[in-house]
Amino acid sequence: MAMLREIPNNFASALCAIVASGRSSRGVSHLCQPEYWQQAASAFAGLKKIAIVSGFFVPSAGAPETDGPGGAVMLARAFAEQGKEAEIWTDDFCIDIMRTCAVAAGFPEERVTSPEINDILDAYMPDGVIFTERLGRAANGKYYNIAMRDISRWTTQLDRLAMDCAARGIKTIGIGDGGNEVGMGVFYDKLTKMLPRYATCVSIVKTDIVLPVDVSNWGAYALTAALSMLWGEWRGHKNGEERAMLEAIRDFGAVDGISLRSDLSVDGFKLEIHEAVATDLFKLWYDNRK
Repeated sequence: MAMLREIPNNFASALCAIVASGRSSRGVSHLCQPEYWQQAASAFAGLKKIAIVSGFFVPSAGAPETDGPGGAVMLARAFAEQGKEAEIWTDDFCIDIMRTCAVAAGFPEERVTSPEINDILDAYMPDGVIFTERLGRAANGKYYNIAMRDISRWTTQLDRLAMDCAARGIKTIGIGDGGNEVGMGVFYDKLTKMLPRYATCVSIVKTDIVLPVDVSNWGAYALTAALSMLWGEWRGHKNGEERAMLEAIRDFGAVDGISLRSDLSVDGFKLEIHEAVATDLFKLWYDNRK
């Protein structure tokens, strides 16, 4: 398969249809456009050193949610398999679940860390940072979940890295599904009008490129598929890995962010739906190989 400089328009449009079709009731994915996938893949495919930032703690359940780990691990592993250097950054509340997910997919758990925010960019010196399902602060500086509860006490300020990256010229991508994640500040005006009841909770934190989707994991999986198109090799899911990751983090106590139960589900969608999304993305890549 020949290397491409940009994913084709039809491929980018198909990504929107698979992961940003409005299957979630939140409406955020209606903001997604095919060119966002083209921009994201082209900007990051050639980078050598990547960090993925994720992890969303649910205080009422005393555990991280199931959305985030799978997407972060698939992206980090994709870059690693392509010969890049990749790390996953999270916080102390989420690190055990994130490492459990990494082990289930064969990504080195020692590459999953809870970094010191003030030092990590200088220490690691990434070319690009991807935020997926990671809370970004609202206009009042606090962090809110989808139930509009202030969970700042349980949210390490990793979103500050997006602002630090902007000041240093480090490329950034934000992936989110609710409007309260890092990157959604790009759509702040649109989101506050779309979601008036939730307006005070919308994130103000921007990234260079934003991928608004139905489920954040799906956005990360779709970005992996887009990168695979440019790299000329499939770097996404292998058979059984979605189940393996979800079973591992469920057994360790992660909860569905909607039901707040430790089930084989993410954002109210059962395992079979996520497996179907992963399969559809692979088929899309396979059918579009050159």
